[in-house]
Amino acid sequence: MSVRLTQIAKRAGCAAKHPPGYLFPLLGRLPKIIDPNVLVGNASADDAAIYRIDDERALVLTTDFFTPIVDDPHDFGAIAAANALSDVYAMGGKPLTALNIVGFPESLDVAVLGEILRGGAEKAREAGIDIVGGHTIKTDEPIYGLSVTGMVHPARVATNAGGRPGDVLVLTKPLGLGIVTTAAKQDQDTASAIGEAIRLMATLNRAAAEAMATVHASACTDVTGFGLLGHLRNLAAASGCAATVRLSSVPVIEAAWSYVREGIAPGGTHANWRFLGDWVEYAGDVDKHAQLVLCDAQTSGGLLIALPADEAERLCAELRARGAPCAAIVGSLQEGSAGRMRVTQR
Repeated sequence: MSVRLTQIAKRAGCAAKHPPGYLFPLLGRLPKIIDPNVLVGNASADDAAIYRIDDERALVLTTDFFTPIVDDPHDFGAIAAANALSDVYAMGGKPLTALNIVGFPESLDVAVLGEILRGGAEKAREAGIDIVGGHTIKTDEPIYGLSVTGMVHPARVATNAGGRPGDVLVLTKPLGLGIVTTAAKQDQDTASAIGEAIRLMATLNRAAAEAMATVHASACTDVTGFGLLGHLRNLAAASGCAATVRLSSVPVIEAAWSYVREGIAPGGTHANWRFLGDWVEYAGDVDKHAQLVLCDAQTSGGLLIALPADEAERLCAELRARGAPCAAIVGSLQEGSAGRMRVTQR
């Protein structure tokens, strides 16, 4: 099964590229959701939808899939599954079950697909659920992900719209995943950092969600394709707040700093940086390389949790005790124009 999945994805990826945020105006033209049981829909660009069943139960509904970012099929399946499950954790929920979403080329050995599915199934089992079905189509490049259903108490939903001025921001995985995987795709991963990146991407955000449940979190989102600043923009905008990020407090995979200075960063990271130019004010000592790291398009990144300042250290202690990849206080929310951000060095 000697195949480079990322090279297949690169050759097939010739479709038109749309800038981050291009869906926002399109979604605004759709009919308004009128079902009163829809507690979270598409209005706030949240991580998942929430549908209330009764006073004690609400469903968490999400789907996520993508083309290969690593070459090993089993790793690809595990990462894609962890990424999809993360949306449920970001809403404060627990996964119940999942369905496979598969696109697969006729040119590839079906054994490759078997390994992708095995990686996804094992990661789902680690999350305590089963994958109970799915759908497959023929595509030019492999595509894999999950449609996940979870459960949460209606009063304990962690949306991205509940942040308050004075809240601090806690991040649970380091940045740089997009930069490192791009270096690996280009055979420029001289520090052999892809192993660390795979481990981080395949790590469930379950421990982070469980730690979040022990405090009074105001808002939460997971950090994925829009990068830290893109997802923070959505959280701050939905919460009606401005935000500040302290670069020196943000955890980053060490090799990512070297690679971004060498000019290595995914196209999505550059697209995020351009899109966020109207939303972010960078201090003079925050250079372009650092800006790209903060905008780096992550896959299966950590949770970004907003909570009262007096509970931040308790959350960080819980994160460390439960084995989350990191527990870093990276910034805060303030009064100000909704969604506006400032990045300082310290």
